[in-house]
Amino acid sequence: MRYTKEERLEIGRKVDEGIMTRYEAAEDYGISDDTARDYMRMYRDSNSLPPKSSGNNTGCYVHDSSERPLDISDYESMTKEELILELIKARVAEARLKKGYEVKGDGQTKEYILLDSSNTK
Repeated sequence: MRYTKEERLEIGRKVDEGIMTRYEAAEDYGISDDTARDYMRMYRDSNSLPPKSSGNNTGCYVHDSSERPLDISDYESMTKEELILELIKARVAEARLKKGYEVKGDGQTKEYILLDSSNTK
């Protein structure tokens, strides 16, 4: 069945806001789950929303620490979950600095950088 752009955006909104999963939307509207995901992406693009991250995250946008430093207006616009993630990342970075190293990159490109070659103990 063909849907109008407005209907597609409405289906995408329901999937994005968690009203229904993409599998439920596929069953209810007679579309594939990939099409329901595409409608969600279309909804997010049309409303200039950041993409949802994949993986084991909470599904919210995660700030990449390699980007510019955050200022107060960035924190004011974050949700509670995003603020908690930023706090955790800051505490991990602080603990690493106390141990004398920092981490650049992620996954297979992760690089450990020693800050000082002398023993800190």
